[in-house]
Amino acid sequence: MSAAAESDESTGNREPVDWGIAVATANRLVKPGPVVPREEAERTVEQLREVTGVAESHVRELTGLGAGLPLLPGDVVDRRGWVAAAAEGLAALTDGALPANTPNRAMGGVLAGSAGVQAGMVLAYLGSRVLGQYDPFGGGEGRLLLVAPNIVAAHRALDVPGEDFRMWVCLHECTHRLQFTAVPWLRDYFSGEVRNFLTGLDETASGAMNRLPDMIKTLRRRSDDDTTSSGGPVGIVEMLQTPGQRAVFDRLIALSTLLEGHADHVMDAVGPTVVPTVATIRARFTARRRGGGVLDRILRTLLGVDAKVKQYAVGAAFTRHVVDAVGMDGFNAIWTSPDTLPLRAELGDPAAWVARVHP
Repeated sequence: MSAAAESDESTGNREPVDWGIAVATANRLVKPGPVVPREEAERTVEQLREVTGVAESHVRELTGLGAGLPLLPGDVVDRRGWVAAAAEGLAALTDGALPANTPNRAMGGVLAGSAGVQAGMVLAYLGSRVLGQYDPFGGGEGRLLLVAPNIVAAHRALDVPGEDFRMWVCLHECTHRLQFTAVPWLRDYFSGEVRNFLTGLDETASGAMNRLPDMIKTLRRRSDDDTTSSGGPVGIVEMLQTPGQRAVFDRLIALSTLLEGHADHVMDAVGPTVVPTVATIRARFTARRRGGGVLDRILRTLLGVDAKVKQYAVGAAFTRHVVDAVGMDGFNAIWTSPDTLPLRAELGDPAAWVARVHP
């Protein structure tokens, strides 16, 4: 063992989340998914693997991104497979960036375990709902995941053709894959911004009490102003931030909204020749996003899922406006550098982005 490693052990300098406990907790809590006859399950898995290459070809044709890149299949997983992959990606993304646990070795282990249980509960909840995901940090070079039981459950619940729904989901996830593989700087930029945000959490926590009077004033003002751009958990998070951290947060929210909205626009814009029932799927899926029982809606709000749903709509509207104004080639100027990404304020005012980037 090296001297540095000995020092880490003696001081208890360890990661604040025990991802092994997170995975174990999620695996105990997550349900296995719908019962599917073996032949149907095998056919679904094979079709999902095959359709990713076809879907990405359609995305490349529409967007003009990714010419010359290899067409790779997706990884089809069950819910536990998604949990393990998501934990791996999160661990890689946050490695060394989260605020360190207590220097007390024993207490650090307790806190990491507790954080692992909480992370596992979140993973279990999301693991029964996520249809697919492109994780730019999974498997070292990035990994496209398709969660077969959730896709089957969703197309059954929506009562839409399984073949169309599988293609529709893959169009979305392949767009995400192209965003990161066709834009060389995006992966490092995203991870750098996440690390900048996470490393400021200690400062956020220690300074929260000093900012309490201003936070109360802001809450009162927002209660009388329905036009505020943020509410719920996201709004509270913003009020806890220092000005510097809020700037990083704004960039992350803007980027996330762009990526999700761009993918949502593409999956619908590819058109009915590829997904004949696209209009029906979109209408029913949008209604499903807003649905759920009281407990489900509470959990969605606490986990920020409702905020993410809003991101889809805002980002798609931004993309649609820009494409209509300057065409897809003009929109693709967005991937030139971090400086051409939309500001958070520009997402609600796409004409401002067009004026700034295409004067």
